[in-house]
Amino acid sequence: MNIFERVNTKGDKIIFYYDFGRGKGQRPSTGIFIYTRPKDQIQRNHNKQALALLETKKSQIIIEQQSIGSMFIPQHKFKANFLDYYEEYVENHKSADNRHLPCSLTKFKLFVNRDFIAPIEITEDFCKRFRKYLLDHLTGETPQNYFARFKWVINAATKDKYFHQNPTDDVSAKANPSVVLKENLEADEYLQLLDTPCTNEDVKFAFLFSLYTGLRWVDIKRLEWKDIKEKVLTTRIIQKKTGRPVVLTLHPIARTMLEKQVDRVKALPVIPRLVFQLPSANGANKVLGDWVRKAGIDKYITWSCARLSFSILLQDKKVDTATVAYLLGHTTTKQVERAYKRHRPKDQMESISNLPMPDNLPYFLKLPSIRD
Repeated sequence: MNIFERVNTKGDKIIFYYDFGRGKGQRPSTGIFIYTRPKDQIQRNHNKQALALLETKKSQIIIEQQSIGSMFIPQHKFKANFLDYYEEYVENHKSADNRHLPCSLTKFKLFVNRDFIAPIEITEDFCKRFRKYLLDHLTGETPQNYFARFKWVINAATKDKYFHQNPTDDVSAKANPSVVLKENLEADEYLQLLDTPCTNEDVKFAFLFSLYTGLRWVDIKRLEWKDIKEKVLTTRIIQKKTGRPVVLTLHPIARTMLEKQVDRVKALPVIPRLVFQLPSANGANKVLGDWVRKAGIDKYITWSCARLSFSILLQDKKVDTATVAYLLGHTTTKQVERAYKRHRPKDQMESISNLPMPDNLPYFLKLPSIRD
């Protein structure tokens, strides 16, 4: 283990650096320096302590190199609290496209429900119980995604010698698909809602806005006037669930909803920050349910059905899945192909009428059956 030194440009300090080779980045600084000509006792004490620290760092790196291939973890590298290891892993690997990783840490902390957990406590049974916790509290692919990220952390910890054997080897990540298929609105039902009065106009305009933009409840709820620029939603619309921006050209109906809101807020003494003044999610869905029934639509419609309807109607018109995914704010078509698609036929009779039909149907119907 070589540690070299060089004098800085002013000539008043000696800076120490590691020597791991001659390649780029193989001579990093140790972060330690001493004064070339100490002027007082403080600088002399600094030099003495810095040289002692330098020897400690040198010893630590030698131990790290010697422990490669063994089960020994140097004490200065070992984190007794696995929460610290998890947090460090998340910090080192987080990215805008990897929201599941920090979310998995949040759920792990809720599951553990204490400030300290030793690596030795994380057994195969513990991992199975954490998976069950995710499946009990989350739906869809979310528990699978969170547990998969947890496995990333455990894999890394196993390589860092925290575990002799990976406790998640035989514990696979599982999804929790909903047993209830969401309803979607058809084109004629869009028009029925447009023609039907609603007891809460904010709910009506906001839901229609969702139907024509594909935005989620959480995004509609926090939509601000500054997010809207002329005929498009600007990149200020950051989807809460995905964390990704979405830019949408507004459909004429969506623009009309905004214009109606503008007319309404003009009469108020103070212009509100939010575009729609909405009740709670439960309250909005209750108003929505009454409005749907009043429109003569015999379906269980909640706010989340708007996003599904938006996707299905575009696909019915042969809009490609890549475009639909982009409009929904997804980076891939995976979710569109798996979740945001038609799960039941629009018209069963229209569908089965595509099957072969003989030209001489009356004659065919008169033929004797096998039972005859």
